[in-house]
Amino acid sequence: MIVGVSIGIGYYQMYYLPESLAKPKVSEEILNPPDKIEVKMIKGSDSPEQKDNFVPKLINVQLGVDNRVIWINDDGTPHTVTPDKATEDSYSGEFGSPGVVKAGEHYEFLFTEAAEIDYHCSPHPWMKGKVVVTKQRF
Repeated sequence: MIVGVSIGIGYYQMYYLPESLAKPKVSEEILNPPDKIEVKMIKGSDSPEQKDNFVPKLINVQLGVDNRVIWINDDGTPHTVTPDKATEDSYSGEFGSPGVVKAGEHYEFLFTEAAEIDYHCSPHPWMKGKVVVTKQRF
């Protein structure tokens, strides 16, 4: 009995656990896209009267082309990039800024899977945006 339990624990620690925690294999062209997309949080975004806040509001991202997205806070107020529904990329992890993005700072995310993500700024819920990630067309 003890031998059987020991073998089971050894298998779990040496084979099952490392395999289940490993990041998926992703092609180099997706991990190192030649281009990136920048989204600006423009001045005055903290005002509900401001029509533009995340510029552009809708971004279309292609894997292997421009799937690195950078949100830059050009406003004087801290903002967040928060998904409307919890979203996780199997390689890059959970989408969304880990806290506030202070004035002059940025938040960057590398998308490795096709997805559609609606997002907002938590302190300023009128600030909304959307990311549409598609596979490379060619």
